[in-house]
Amino acid sequence: MNTFFIEFRDPLFGIIVFFVLVFIITFFSYWYNRFRTKEDYRHLDKFLRQFRSPPTQKELEILITSGELSQKSWLLLAQSYFKNGDYEKSIEIYNEILKVKDIYNYRDTMFLLGRTYFKAGFLQRAKQIFLEILKNNPRTPQALDYLLLVYEYMREYDLALEVLDSLSELNKERESDRAYLRSLSILNDTQTSNEEKITSLLEIYKQTHQLTYMVFEYLFRVNPKIAWENFDSSKSELLTDILWHVDKKDLNFDIISKNGYLRELYTARGDVELANKSSVFEFDVLINLKTKANATLSFEYICDSCKQIYPFAFNRCSHCHAIDSSKVEFSLSKNYYRDFSEENNSFQ
Repeated sequence: MNTFFIEFRDPLFGIIVFFVLVFIITFFSYWYNRFRTKEDYRHLDKFLRQFRSPPTQKELEILITSGELSQKSWLLLAQSYFKNGDYEKSIEIYNEILKVKDIYNYRDTMFLLGRTYFKAGFLQRAKQIFLEILKNNPRTPQALDYLLLVYEYMREYDLALEVLDSLSELNKERESDRAYLRSLSILNDTQTSNEEKITSLLEIYKQTHQLTYMVFEYLFRVNPKIAWENFDSSKSELLTDILWHVDKKDLNFDIISKNGYLRELYTARGDVELANKSSVFEFDVLINLKTKANATLSFEYICDSCKQIYPFAFNRCSHCHAIDSSKVEFSLSKNYYRDFSEENNSFQ
């Protein structure tokens, strides 16, 4: 019997058995792990499918009132929708949260709802929300700030100035907002003549030394002569785009000849020949081209406060709501207007 099982005591046989067992265990472990991974992905995909389409208002009502998730979780979800620009879904969540009894952060949720209405452009609803907050909590500066913006966007400037008076009582006086709102009120007053508007705007400008772009954009558009008479040469760079678009017939060559930046700007535009070069790259290129190439300046505007970039000029940043924070940046571009003029002339 011992001789029959002699081969089982052979060390080589034991090694073979060991490797066979290792292979079998590894084989089954590999395929088991693949199966588990596939099942995990299947469950994960099933879970994510629930969020590929946002829940309906009825589903939201059921989910929020059921209490399966905390109010904080729903607020975070609403904030996520808000940041992604899905204001409608964010509004639905806030409204459903406010229907829950014994909500512990009712005022904060009301404020978030009002802010979302404002961002979505529902100004009347936003106004109602902020007025409701202030009715019960009059010393809420955040609500006052947004109510001021709502009145401004609705062009109810007298009411906006009243909000500023309330903010001043909370030691939050902002003279720049006051000057800005007064200027907007003047510009949008249909009963006031252009001459009266110019006088009032210049008075505000000389008192505050603010709103340079806003005031001179209007002056150069309505009465370039008065604009040049009140022009501050130190503000030339701030007004580059406005100065670039002034008609040649409205230029004041006496002022231009006395200011280095203006000499370079209008030499680059081809109106005068008062500079041979410029420290500004774009001006220097245009001066050396001398209208041989079809090039001009294009402009974009950066908020000095939040660094948001806009393709158009602004007086109040729509992102951070800072006033008088616009900074003009320019670059070389093709002059499409010249191409269009040449095409029109070719048919004459």
